[in-house]
Amino acid sequence: MASYQVGDTITGVVTGIEDYGIFLSFGENCSGLIHISEISDSFVKSVSDYANVNDSLTAKIISVEEDGHYKLSLKELDSSKKGENHSIVETEKGFETLKNKLPEWVEEAYNEIEKK
Repeated sequence: MASYQVGDTITGVVTGIEDYGIFLSFGENCSGLIHISEISDSFVKSVSDYANVNDSLTAKIISVEEDGHYKLSLKELDSSKKGENHSIVETEKGFETLKNKLPEWVEEAYNEIEKK
C-alpha cells in the first residue's frame, strides 16, 4: 500500500458526491474527501458542478486522519495563488473610505428603489 503525505498531489477517481463534498479513491485502498470549502475560493453552489462520479480529479493532500482517510483540496492546486501573501494589511485610512462612500451608496440604492 502506498504511503502519502501532506502536500502530495494525487490523482484519483470520484466515487461519490454529497452536498458537503467529493469523495475520491486513489492509489491502493486510499480514499479522501474534498470538502466543499476546499473546492474553490469562489462560492460553490453545487458540488456536482465541479465533478461527476467516475471523473478523474487531481487534488492536494492537506491532512491525514488517524483512520487513514485523507482530507484533500482542489483550491490548493490553483497555481495563480502560489506565492501570494493572503494576509490582510490594514492601511492608514482603515474604514475611512467606506465611511465616506456609505451615504452615497445608500442614496443611490434609495433612488433605485424610488424608480421602481
